Amino acid sequence: MATTEIPPRRLILLRHGETTYNATRRMQGQLDTELSEVGLAQAAAVAKHFEHFTPAVTRIVSSDLQRAARTADAVGEILNVNVSRDQRLRETLLGVWQARTHEEIDAEYPGLRYRWRHDAEWAPEGAETRLEVAQRMRAVVDELLDDESWPGSTFMLVAHGGAIAALTAILMEVPISHYTMFNGLRNTAWVELSAKHREDGSLGWYLGAFNAQVTCP
Repeated sequence: MATTEIPPRRLILLRHGETTYNATRRMQGQLDTELSEVGLAQAAAVAKHFEHFTPAVTRIVSSDLQRAARTADAVGEILNVNVSRDQRLRETLLGVWQARTHEEIDAEYPGLRYRWRHDAEWAPEGAETRLEVAQRMRAVVDELLDDESWPGSTFMLVAHGGAIAALTAILMEVPISHYTMFNGLRNTAWVELSAKHREDGSLGWYLGAFNAQVTCP
């Protein structure tokens, strides 16, 4: 007897708009920074884009940090979709590096920022590893799989560059040594993924786009 095919689940991972910390290459981590004027314009532009996205976005979950939350609210308002918050979608906790510029970190910790970017299991004092971030982000997605409205529609997570990169890596089941291959997500750029059932019944994630972006007017 033939089984009913389950429609794919679409997932958009959207990064927040620009903050002054982004513009000045300062490490934000879990500091609750605000969107800049540029970031607000970016949020409005990306919201307009998703007004016409197919299949339509029907659920939005955001990091509770305001730079992501305000970006998510802009999208939710134009789509008439309620936005829920989840602190597990926060950016990487950066410990002693938080609030410092790249130049300051490189001067005090020579070579370690490079190591952090290329070793998913290492972090500075008081910080999270990329693997730890991936695991907490993945827990949110796993819980969303219980939502019976997802197949055939699109869910959106609004979060942060490092956290989204980590989640993409774990969903794509790449080796831990390759987690850092997903880097450089721009402000209000997004990742498109789809989840489909394999022949053996397991759920597999497939990458449709990385660093997709609209042009801000």
